[in-house]
Amino acid sequence: MKQFISQLALASALGVAGFAAQAQTDITVALQLEPPHLDPTSAAAGAIDSVLYSNVFEGLTRFMGDGSVVAGLASGWEISEDGLTYTFTLRDGVTFHDGSTMDAEDVKFSLDRARAEDSVNAQKALFAGITDVSVTDASTVVVTLSEPNGNFLFNMAWGDAVIVAPESIEGIKQTPIGTGAFKFVSWTQGDKIELARNADYWGTAPALETATFKFISDPTAAFAAVMAEDVDVFSGFPAPENLPQFEADPRFQVLIGSTEGETILSTNNKQPPFDNVKVREALAHAIDRQAIVDGAMFGYGTPIGTHFAPHNPAYVDLKANSSYDPEKAKALLAEAGFADGFETTLHLPPPSYARRGGEIIAAQLAEVGIKAEITNVEWAQWLETVFRGKNFGLTIVSHTEPMDINIYANPDYYFQYDNPKFQELMSTLNATSDPEARTALMGDAQKMISGDYVNGYLFQLAALSVAKAGVQGLWTNAPTQATDLTGVSWAN
Repeated sequence: MKQFISQLALASALGVAGFAAQAQTDITVALQLEPPHLDPTSAAAGAIDSVLYSNVFEGLTRFMGDGSVVAGLASGWEISEDGLTYTFTLRDGVTFHDGSTMDAEDVKFSLDRARAEDSVNAQKALFAGITDVSVTDASTVVVTLSEPNGNFLFNMAWGDAVIVAPESIEGIKQTPIGTGAFKFVSWTQGDKIELARNADYWGTAPALETATFKFISDPTAAFAAVMAEDVDVFSGFPAPENLPQFEADPRFQVLIGSTEGETILSTNNKQPPFDNVKVREALAHAIDRQAIVDGAMFGYGTPIGTHFAPHNPAYVDLKANSSYDPEKAKALLAEAGFADGFETTLHLPPPSYARRGGEIIAAQLAEVGIKAEITNVEWAQWLETVFRGKNFGLTIVSHTEPMDINIYANPDYYFQYDNPKFQELMSTLNATSDPEARTALMGDAQKMISGDYVNGYLFQLAALSVAKAGVQGLWTNAPTQATDLTGVSWAN
């Protein structure tokens, strides 16, 4: 009898040990912002890429966590000597989540759709240089450019350039169908999005079987959810004042990295009085960037003086061009005919950097006579009123797209900066492949928009995430706005 009990105990112990050896295969990731819809090719909302980039949708190339660009759905490519023709060879055996084959016709459709006259792609400029997309065979597509573009493979890695199937477009905003390592399962609006491992994925199978993205907008609720271990990861944690508490708790790990997110006080350059460069210059000198970083982000963030990431080798430090100087701001306003100041609007989307930073900026502007009426808006309202409608004076937003200074060459972009010299400079940059020459041109571009005081340049957004101690493979830095789960796993 004792021998039977001992054998039973041993079997039980082995069972427990065997169970313990099996790593967890599900994960719950919290984000502050919920996507307005699920088509990354037809909206400016980075929240879409936060869920779907690499996980559900893929492009010809893709970003890695270190910022490098590698092959994606294209296994390779050849570039003609004149730099005008890119011949992409597609991977074999790639299927969409509905079981249909991904081939060169889908690539042609996706690129033609993005560059079409009626395209609603938020980054249409990425495709402006394409003059033709032709299919050689099912696995070969040829892209012809109007002029050489040293950034073309980089551009194809953006979430706006993912490959979609024609038959998926009708329902893509609610039921996205991609080629990625995870399939879309469901979206409970206001709550969560669920994904499941794609058993037919062409690449390395992810360790995770299921992933749930939860949306928690309130910083206090975010803190409570992490502390209660209701979520496994909070990517882009919205309450930086709580990070020291998590760092001191062995249950958690805190990831602090950099993003491509230039956080700016966006200025409507065509709306009076912001069509006057002296007013924009006054605005720049009225802002104390470090006070905003300290007050809104508790010290997490790097002040900037132009629309360029400080970690980029081509970055030029131009903060002195718009140093904090309230008296100079008042003098400039007087020169511009606004000695008594003026009133404007300040639209603030949901992120903490905007809501908290906006209160600080409004107080700083008031000190020089600019009364900014704050309007808190949800992302859908921001996209409709500010981004598409251009019905605003000021707004605060973090531009998380990688190396996106080219947006200043689009006079129809929401802040409506129209400078033919800058547009010509961007055309020259696109046609230049020599690294040293490109660095010099990017420096010129930074100086030009800084000198024109197009926007109020605030700080580079830090990548702040909290995760349970056993989660591994998360990106520390954010070379694009994404929560890439393809390499994430749990420690045994």
